[in-house]
Amino acid sequence: MIVDKANAALDSVYGADTPESLAQAYAAWAATYDSETASLGYLLPFLIIAWVARYVPPDEGPLLDAGCGTGLSGPSLKALGYRDIAGLDLSDDMLRIAGSRNAYGELKQAMLGGPLPWPDGHFRAFFSTGVFTISHAPASGLHDLVRITKKGGHAIFTVRDQVFESGGFQAVFDELERAGKWRLAEQSPWFRCYAIAEPDALVKTFVFEVL
Repeated sequence: MIVDKANAALDSVYGADTPESLAQAYAAWAATYDSETASLGYLLPFLIIAWVARYVPPDEGPLLDAGCGTGLSGPSLKALGYRDIAGLDLSDDMLRIAGSRNAYGELKQAMLGGPLPWPDGHFRAFFSTGVFTISHAPASGLHDLVRITKKGGHAIFTVRDQVFESGGFQAVFDELERAGKWRLAEQSPWFRCYAIAEPDALVKTFVFEVL
């Protein structure tokens, strides 16, 4: 059953204990990722577009889809007039699928938490969904994402409830605020990642203005 396969794949990525094992888990999942996450009612790659559209007008500069996976967000943003979108992901297999969507002008393999291959202030905004979650990117990855976002730009991303406290996200938020790097513009209530399955899997969307 497709839902059972999707749940097994989720267990595999959430159980990864190194970047290498996480990349391997996504390589194994890439070909069926879209259909299996759809069977769970996965909302985030489509819902994040509402926050992007609220804060980032089209044609104000490049956007970064940080942890783009198979590129589910790209075509919807392109349909709304966003023509300059880059993507990064740790999985080459996922990036190949993202590239087939013809929505991304640039795709690079990189791991959040390490140095990113763009100069300071390169992007008008970055957005990220499903990446700051169990066994995935650390909160410290926000530092370099903010570095490559221009002043006056926006950081738009979700954080899973299970890692918000244990992963030290509030501490990183506060550190960046004290350093004058960003200020909070909006945070959503906690809401479900999946419309059909996993009713206890909750995330919150955060929007910060980069200073």
